[in-house]
Amino acid sequence: MEITRFLRERYFFVVVALATSAALSTNTQAAVMDDKAKQIADKTVEVMGGRESYDATRYLTWVFFGRNFHVWDKYTGDVRIESKDGDLVLMNINTKLGKVWKNGKEITDDKVLNDKLEWGYRTWINDSYWLVMPYKLHDDGVTLKYTREDKTADGKPADVLTMTFEDVGVTPDNKYEIFVEKDSHMITQWKYYPKADNTEARFEIPWKNWAYYGDIMLSDDRGKMNLSPVNVYQSLPKSVLTSPASVQNIPGAIL
Repeated sequence: MEITRFLRERYFFVVVALATSAALSTNTQAAVMDDKAKQIADKTVEVMGGRESYDATRYLTWVFFGRNFHVWDKYTGDVRIESKDGDLVLMNINTKLGKVWKNGKEITDDKVLNDKLEWGYRTWINDSYWLVMPYKLHDDGVTLKYTREDKTADGKPADVLTMTFEDVGVTPDNKYEIFVEKDSHMITQWKYYPKADNTEARFEIPWKNWAYYGDIMLSDDRGKMNLSPVNVYQSLPKSVLTSPASVQNIPGAIL
């Protein structure tokens, strides 16, 4: 198996488990963090443009690892997902209702449709987390602790925050180490641990190429893989999220 395919599949199943656990939680608790972790997390969100600017940003579009093109209406929860495999999903991630096409043909079989909608939901959960994780440090169910001073893989001084999850979903044992560069206050690296008591990381990934998109900053570089092209919009035609017609005018569209 080629290395990029191996990396893509390994990272997908790791992060989708984490993100799905938070999304499916029925026992929501407010984020818990110590004073220093909160100070660092607050500053990070501030330098990225701030939570208010993020909440006010309506549409995000990106391509996950060259495989899935996304259009996400953050106001309504409507999404469009186009895959290299010919799947087109138009659904709402809050209701999990929608329609699916395969190679241009609408799926009408209930079981196949439900399976594809579940795939779309889990794919969106995973792929969006790789884009907007820094804006989710304060999410309910997150525990954030200041761990230590360290250096990134690039040798830059960083504060390390340890992110775990309290009573959320089916994979509450996951742990992440978030590297926040001291000079820029930006997240430029993360490490993943399957269990909170693990001492060896399963993988280490950079967050590079931070840039402004509208009023917020996003990063599209994940080392061997990327999320480009990333774009934000405040308005898009309604048909983008309701019609299977091609949207090749939006950068990154696949079908």
